[in-house]
Amino acid sequence: MDKPKFGGQAVIEGVMFQSKDKMVTAIRRSNDDIEYFEMDRPEKAWVQKLKKIPVLRGNVAIIESSIYGMKHMEFATDRYERDPADDVKIEQEKQDANTARIVMSTIIVGILSFLVGKFLFTLIPVFIAEVFSGVVTSHVGQVFLESVFKLILLLVYIYAISMTPMIKRLFQYHGAEHKVINTFENGDELTVGNVQKHSRLHYRCGSSFILFTVLVGFVVYMFVPVDPFYVRILNRIALIPVVIGLSFEFLQFTNKVRNVPVLKWLGIPGLMLQLLTTKQPDGHQVEVAIKSFNKLLRSF
Repeated sequence: MDKPKFGGQAVIEGVMFQSKDKMVTAIRRSNDDIEYFEMDRPEKAWVQKLKKIPVLRGNVAIIESSIYGMKHMEFATDRYERDPADDVKIEQEKQDANTARIVMSTIIVGILSFLVGKFLFTLIPVFIAEVFSGVVTSHVGQVFLESVFKLILLLVYIYAISMTPMIKRLFQYHGAEHKVINTFENGDELTVGNVQKHSRLHYRCGSSFILFTVLVGFVVYMFVPVDPFYVRILNRIALIPVVIGLSFEFLQFTNKVRNVPVLKWLGIPGLMLQLLTTKQPDGHQVEVAIKSFNKLLRSF
């Protein structure tokens, strides 16, 4: 019998792990205590049906993960650098505010932030490539140039933010998340020593998905016109859900064939990007990730 598949994400000073019906976050507080946040993943019938439709399910999964993930990130952020003695104040602040309005606003802001970010990373390279349209005139050349600029923009952005102390620590927890899942999937005992022996890279990572949107977009854009320019802009916007959906399918495929000698190389570009989006965690960070994962396992 195959082991269940788990996902996760790094949060401020902690890690969230999730199964198909449960999510658990563990964070380390300023007093060195570890605190947990748990929630069930609601199973809505219509969402489950959408998640069975190829290409469409990728968009559903991204939106769903963003909504639920933000709740865990909010939990961690609320407590970041706050004295645990102030927890009563945190709860009081939430009670004084309209909780439903805040949650809805957070969800809307999160979705809009994702869409704006996706639009920018999609359209800025288009405008840059158009600047060179007098030199690179062919359809293939323009799409290739656009994809190169998109990749450069992505790499520069990730590298720049990884230099900030907070994001660097977030990427260390990201590495700890991957190490724990790799240890579990390898059948090893979840100890700090064992976890540290495993790779901080993983085939199912969202970082790989981001890179695949660049590669898949290059292929998809070959089949649509780049002239006139306004048509190019419109089809890039219209094809965002298609590129997201196909990239999700490709990510799932690379995970399924990661142990096949030849096909495993399909996932290598995504793993290489994870060298930027993950950092080597220390023992304390790995400990938090292990506790989060064990807490999730106990819910089965």
